[in-house]
Amino acid sequence: MNIYLVAVILYLLIMAGIGIFFARTSVKNNDDFMVAGRRLPLFVVIGTLLATFVGSGTVVGGASFIYQYGPFAAIFNLSGGFIGAIILYFIAEKVRMSETYTVPQLMEKRFGRTTRLIASLFILLAYVGITAYQFTGGAYVLQLTTGIPLEIGAIIMCFLVIFLTMSGGLFSVAYSDALSAVLILIGFIIGVPFAFNAVGGLEGLTLSLPENTKSWNGGLSIPQLLGFFLPLFLLVLGDQNMYQRFSAAKDGKVAKNSVIGFIFGNLIVITLTILLATTAIVLFPNIEADAAILTLAIEGLPIIIGVLILCAAVAFLITTATSYLLSASGNIVYDLFYYIRGDREPLSEKQMLWYSRATVLILGLFAYVLGQFFPSVLAIQMYSYTMYGAAITPAILAALLWKKATKAGVLTSILIGGSATMFWELVLNRPMDWNSVLFALPLSVLSLITISLLTQKKEQPLGENAEVQ
Repeated sequence: MNIYLVAVILYLLIMAGIGIFFARTSVKNNDDFMVAGRRLPLFVVIGTLLATFVGSGTVVGGASFIYQYGPFAAIFNLSGGFIGAIILYFIAEKVRMSETYTVPQLMEKRFGRTTRLIASLFILLAYVGITAYQFTGGAYVLQLTTGIPLEIGAIIMCFLVIFLTMSGGLFSVAYSDALSAVLILIGFIIGVPFAFNAVGGLEGLTLSLPENTKSWNGGLSIPQLLGFFLPLFLLVLGDQNMYQRFSAAKDGKVAKNSVIGFIFGNLIVITLTILLATTAIVLFPNIEADAAILTLAIEGLPIIIGVLILCAAVAFLITTATSYLLSASGNIVYDLFYYIRGDREPLSEKQMLWYSRATVLILGLFAYVLGQFFPSVLAIQMYSYTMYGAAITPAILAALLWKKATKAGVLTSILIGGSATMFWELVLNRPMDWNSVLFALPLSVLSLITISLLTQKKEQPLGENAEVQ
């Protein structure tokens, strides 16, 4: 009997049970579905922040980077999320007090309805991509545990994610996140001593590592390193998922304090991921880079520890995907439908809930299709993070922190940042092997500042109390 397969299936059934439980007991309207009724306690908010941000971006994509370029370059790469979270602490309470559902709603308060529409479109492009690489990461787990081909595994993951998202909404996602966060921390903490013992301790690890992985930059140029650092930094700083977690907290104080827990949790997970993936370089020198942590869990650690890590990794992949699907459906229901319907009578709560679930299904299928066009988790991860970071994050920070920002400046920034990302990735095919953030972000920020300063006197601010639906 394959104990890893049994464990993963049992854990998935537990997650499905959580989804069904909350669907039947807690989800009565779209407010419950999208933001858990705005009543999540501190521990759950910390857990869901950590699980949402980790996902396959760390367990698969981050481990892939470590396996290819070494632990020292990884410190620079993965610290982007940690530094971004520190800045996020100072705006978390303000986001909670806004009581919005989506980032475009927040931006409309200052920059108007058209900004809300354009921002929601680019968020959709980014979030569907992020969902897609969770499917790919989950497919790696299924392949390692069962031998199921990656193509079939991605379909299975797609089905599971859509089901869980459509059932209990943020309630089921948040509580299963909290459980998964505890599991991954326990598994990683216990697993590190076993992994180090297998490679002969720190001295054995140092002697056995390939030379290119011992350097501070892993053989990457400074622009290439920045190309990996910036997307992660920008995503956590402006991630709509993070903002929705703050909105779901029971009050502003819980939202702000949850960031402290997330910062420390993120630091621990990053450190442990680097240590584990580095031992995988030595123990399994000829595997696919994306599978570094997962292979170590199955073949390099005691069964009980491997089961813990594997179950938590699967859970992180699924709950991260459900989070981004849920968030993207909110953009359609609260932003696009709102724009299309105009001044017509608002949708009822029952209609909103039905539309939210229907859009989850459509977006999940689209994410699966998108995932077939990227060669690895790391590749689609960098594209998706940059799409969000260059197009949306500067506009969000301007809305919250820069009084001189104007509608024209923000709209130009969003359009240029998003378009430049697609042009660099899909048309130019990443010249010099630089990630698109190095091209798209400077253009986005420059256009935001320049156009805003040029249009200062031509625009009247909408004010902080502009109506948002």
